[in-house]
Amino acid sequence: MNLTNILKPEAVKVVSSASSKKRLLQDLGDLAYSAYGLSAPAAVEALLERESLGPTGVGQGVALPHARMPGLEAVVGAFLLLEKPIDFDSVDRQPVDLVFALFAPEDAGVEHLKALALVSRTLREASLCAKLRANSDPATLYAILTENHSVQAA
Repeated sequence: MNLTNILKPEAVKVVSSASSKKRLLQDLGDLAYSAYGLSAPAAVEALLERESLGPTGVGQGVALPHARMPGLEAVVGAFLLLEKPIDFDSVDRQPVDLVFALFAPEDAGVEHLKALALVSRTLREASLCAKLRANSDPATLYAILTENHSVQAA
């Protein structure tokens, strides 16, 4: 599995400003709708429900919100680069500017976990995150995210 399996070029976006974590999750819901046809309100609800279990801000300015949703056939992703970092209740208390959301089928067990591990390992690379932060073109961001084929899920 690599990121080209779960992320479409249309699911990568730069957001000039998100006023809050909830607004950011709404942006992700809108992106999931436009890229994959998911119900935006259902996607936002699922992400909010997951966030209520514990924040998905993993540190170093990265957040990995994820949720299971009915009607999906495979795990899909959406990526946002925030021009202005926001508070995301991250484990290191640092604001977030790189957000990679995953939406998985309700019954996706191991595939959901593999996708989450892949995204987590990819965004743990400081050099890759620096490249992402240095670009504001969605096509370039997609290329940066998907060019790294050496990172493999377990």
